[in-house]
Amino acid sequence: MSFILIVEQVLNGLQFGVMLFLMAAGLTLIFGVMGLINLAHGSLYMVGAFAAAAVAGWTGSFLLALLAALMAAALAGAIIEMVVIRRLYATDHLDQVLATFALILVFSEGTRWVFGSFPLFLDIPDYLSGPVTLPGGIQYPLYRLTLIVVGLLVGLGLWALIERTRLGIQIRAGENDREMIAALGVDISKLYTLVFALGAALAGLAGALVGAIQSVQVGMGEPVLILAFVVIVIGGIGSIKGAFIGALLVGLTDTLGGIFLPELFKLVMSPAAATSFGSSLASIGIYLLMAAVLIWRPTGLFGARA
Repeated sequence: MSFILIVEQVLNGLQFGVMLFLMAAGLTLIFGVMGLINLAHGSLYMVGAFAAAAVAGWTGSFLLALLAALMAAALAGAIIEMVVIRRLYATDHLDQVLATFALILVFSEGTRWVFGSFPLFLDIPDYLSGPVTLPGGIQYPLYRLTLIVVGLLVGLGLWALIERTRLGIQIRAGENDREMIAALGVDISKLYTLVFALGAALAGLAGALVGAIQSVQVGMGEPVLILAFVVIVIGGIGSIKGAFIGALLVGLTDTLGGIFLPELFKLVMSPAAATSFGSSLASIGIYLLMAAVLIWRPTGLFGARA
């Protein structure tokens, strides 16, 4: 196994991880502040991808497509928070699961009705296409490298918002004691709508960015949602830092496991058996990682201790 292949796979893992972070950050914000289990978060990822593909097809502008993804996902998030989610805060988690699962069906069928059942394609813009030469002569796609940088910048901006602004203070206070900040005059309903829209916008941005390297289709958000739940369980519910570290761990585990495990098992098995067994084990590697973290720390890496 060459050094160049290892570096490329590490970068692929980082790219996958930072995109998972965008998805998981919104999910952990919503759960941490509102205490809400939102299964429809993957649908907002899909909304962002479809909005970006549609606007890119109409205008030919990738930047306008990203802006449309942010706006469409944030608007959809704000609407469903005011119309549906607001009625679920006082209910138990089972009601929240059932209601948000129903939203998945509504979004899936609505998207199929508007865009059809066939996948859409979002082209990588010319100024981000092609490879870039990294130190050591390594060729790596410029677009994937851009995804890593964008994800890191968004993560830094989100950290600054939560830790350095008045809105961030309200969000953190709402996570710890929502009754107290309501008593201090903060409009908790507006805060919840804003937090939900922010989480939805992050999911929509992730969907739009990933949509350029895979097809945009109905149901594309649900597999990513499962991985996002794994990320926040590993990192700790309500922790942005935990979501970031957890996303990187999941991304690297998933990517590197797919190349290292088959090679490792070739030492003791036939090549065909090693490839099959190693690939199967790699596919469940992130869940084994989650189990190991929970055994060591049941609240996650950065979750509050009970």
